[in-house]
Amino acid sequence: MRLLVKLFLGICFIVAAAAGILLVDGLTDNIAQSDVIVILGNKVEVDGTPSPRLKSRLDRGASLYTQGTSKRILVSGGTGVEGYDEAVAMRNYLVAQGIPSAAITTDSQGVDSFATAKNTAAYLESNNLRSALAVSNYYHLPRTRLAFGRAGIDTVYTAHANHFELRDVYSIARELIAYPYYFFRN
Repeated sequence: MRLLVKLFLGICFIVAAAAGILLVDGLTDNIAQSDVIVILGNKVEVDGTPSPRLKSRLDRGASLYTQGTSKRILVSGGTGVEGYDEAVAMRNYLVAQGIPSAAITTDSQGVDSFATAKNTAAYLESNNLRSALAVSNYYHLPRTRLAFGRAGIDTVYTAHANHFELRDVYSIARELIAYPYYFFRN
């Protein structure tokens, strides 16, 4: 019985340490002048507007653009169960916020972080660009940076959206599984 308790406590310690590392890493922005700001998609509401989580990502990306961090924005997402193309909804939101349409490129094939990374790498290569600044929620950024690196993007900066909710507990737990999956993914 003691062995089981020790094993359980050991597993709890490892999970807590990994969650702590994820939190510190995700909440530590690494912002620098970049060739493109990449805003990763998330849920679009049934009325076609960005969810609060997605809106926070878009607001952070728009702020970075307005500050002159980059002259380009790439919005990436797929079509969710609500039936809306996330990338198009993201573009529409940014344009309504005053971001010039010509500065925004849409990637409607960014169905997951790995696809967004591959599509961003192709975009950078086709435009002779080198660096990307990924914008997402804090818990998602370590895996995003990993995916971008695996896709061949050498210079990846990160900025977290200013949105926190109870659902983050689920999202952190999911990332503790997803990060190793992405690490070993080909």
